[in-house]
Amino acid sequence: MLSASSLYAAIDLGSNSFHMLVVREISGSVQVVTRIKRKVRLAAGLDNNNRLSQQAMERGWQCLHLFSEYLQGIPATQIRVVATATLRLAENSGEFVRSASEILNAPVNVICGEEEAQLIYQGVAHTTGGSDNRLVVDIGGASTELVTGIGAKANQLFSLEMGCVTWLERYFNDRSLTEENFAHAEAAAHDILRTVTPKLLEQGWEICVGASGTVQALQEIMIAQGMDELITLPKLQQLKLQAMECSKLEELEIDGLTLERALVFPSGLAILIAIFQALNIESMILAGGALREGLIYGMLDLPIEQDIRASTLRSIQQRFQLDMEQAQHVKQLAENFFQQVARPWKLDERCRELLAGACLLHEIGLFIDFRQGPAHSAYLISHLDLPGYTPAQKRLLATLLKNQSGPVDLASLNQQNAVQPLQAQRLCRLLRLAIVFASCRRDTTLPVLRLQVENETLFITLPHQWQIKHPLRAEALQQEMKWQSYVQWLLFFKEQHNR
Repeated sequence: MLSASSLYAAIDLGSNSFHMLVVREISGSVQVVTRIKRKVRLAAGLDNNNRLSQQAMERGWQCLHLFSEYLQGIPATQIRVVATATLRLAENSGEFVRSASEILNAPVNVICGEEEAQLIYQGVAHTTGGSDNRLVVDIGGASTELVTGIGAKANQLFSLEMGCVTWLERYFNDRSLTEENFAHAEAAAHDILRTVTPKLLEQGWEICVGASGTVQALQEIMIAQGMDELITLPKLQQLKLQAMECSKLEELEIDGLTLERALVFPSGLAILIAIFQALNIESMILAGGALREGLIYGMLDLPIEQDIRASTLRSIQQRFQLDMEQAQHVKQLAENFFQQVARPWKLDERCRELLAGACLLHEIGLFIDFRQGPAHSAYLISHLDLPGYTPAQKRLLATLLKNQSGPVDLASLNQQNAVQPLQAQRLCRLLRLAIVFASCRRDTTLPVLRLQVENETLFITLPHQWQIKHPLRAEALQQEMKWQSYVQWLLFFKEQHNR
């Protein structure tokens, strides 16, 4: 039975929102029990003398009363509460912190910008896949953190005094979404970035990761509008044009933008555009975690996995008692197929990793029932926490598993946003074929097959007399050829001549 003493809680008193994350540790991995977020906009309560208004403090304390109910019974050593930029700046932060500590019955630590950046980096490192040579960007309500690092080690940490709430008050205080207001906001961000840009560019990185509500909101908008998940400067400029068309902040309506995020969306967007321009960022992905996850993993003292995705897949396989040997057979075949068609089909390393993940998890639906196994698999993957995978990548995995056999739902493959629709279709075809050819579970001698492609037509050369020796799989292959033909995926196969 789950007891409060087995829980760990991290609370982040941010300048825009207060967050609480509660987890428990299971066999070296973290299971989220609850996440609670409340918009407090503490930074909006700072006056010109950097004093917090009584109204802003009351909003914060009211939120903490909600949090405190959940903390009852959790040992004090398993609770960490930190406050960031606004309470660093506020002249009367001591008054707020004393009452906050009493409400939560836990100490509240006002952390410096460098410590905040370090915790953000640790949270990203523990939860985000891809290259471990990364630049991390976190745009908060009153500060922006920029961190470079490799693996578990952060190399450079910068905390800059600009955020979506403070920039809202300074550059969009007339609530007008004009080119002039955006230009002033971006120019001010460039001025602050100028002091750190040379050092960051000298360090370099392979992947850029965004770890903030601003980045999450932007990605949600892009996905809602049918774009892929990668954030790029042209997409940001396109969103700025959409915002300016609305003219006034109160009239801001963009597909995918939530009402609670709309108020600080333009200011956060302006800061991010300046960061992309100053650092010549080509693309950015959304992080799986940030400050709160950094606090949690710090308390648990868990090592940072070299490959967080591999750890996630291994944990799920064990939890749902998957046949790991069979999963490896399917993965081995799929990767062999992938190598043969990757160049003509323009499938990159990211596609290979996602295909491998789908192979290793494809039978998870059997944990529920054999009937409608693919649908069960898709449901589980859609709703499981998958550290290392972005929301869009998780959706693609679920879509591939939904389409691993039987009729193909082409619309679902075209509607995911992790890769191009044509790439998703091609990955689906390779997964389905690997499952067919590896379907005899104890046949460890996987067939040597040659694949060739001409546009979307796939040709498979089978070993001599393979169909006679494997009649059940030959029948399944004939059926698969029909399923694929129904969505205009042409599939042909022939046998090698005996020499």
